[in-house]
Amino acid sequence: MPASPVPSNGTSFPPAEAEAARYALLRRLAPSMRHHLVVNLQPIGMIYEVMDRRLRQPQPDLAHVQDSAGKINGFAKAALASCLDVVSWLAPDDSVTVAVDAAVRECAALLATSLGFRGYALRNEVAPLQGQVRRSGVRCLLTGTLLYATDHAAAPADLEIRATAEQDAALLTVQVRPTSGDRGMAAEANYRKLAWSDLQALAAADGVQLARQGDRIELRLPWVGPR
Repeated sequence: MPASPVPSNGTSFPPAEAEAARYALLRRLAPSMRHHLVVNLQPIGMIYEVMDRRLRQPQPDLAHVQDSAGKINGFAKAALASCLDVVSWLAPDDSVTVAVDAAVRECAALLATSLGFRGYALRNEVAPLQGQVRRSGVRCLLTGTLLYATDHAAAPADLEIRATAEQDAALLTVQVRPTSGDRGMAAEANYRKLAWSDLQALAAADGVQLARQGDRIELRLPWVGPR
């Protein structure tokens, strides 16, 4: 029987609980991933229609047609890269590392639009840090933390993300700050809300230390390799 992951607070979680939490997280991320996939596919159809009209002209402007073909090729390559990137969320490679600021930008870009519709504004205050962390861990825990925070804090609010370098880990914090203004569209979640126990199970499975102090959630992501 596989050992149960144990987080920093000493509570053990069976592997099945981490798998269930990861499934719930991916279900919640699915709409944002779908948007991420189609962003580069939608322009291809529009460019094709323009190119088709130009080719139907008695004397097509081949320079413009060639330019359109180049744009289609560029968007197709970007769409392929997006597909491969989404697959890496579904089947993560634990050996892949990433800089903390790059990982935060990726997660913020994935969720900013959907959270904005719900009345939450992401404030990325993360500056570059020296060192690398596991990409699968930071992706899972940061997106999970952002969704958990918005599941349990009323809109409108700011989600402020900061990071500092510690000796053995990168300390990533998410602070919820209530604001005034547009409450957004309180759309019902496409799946169940994330619970604190979900984050604990994910943190235990990924070797991340998780802590909560009021409206502030802390993630300590171990450094990977030399700094």
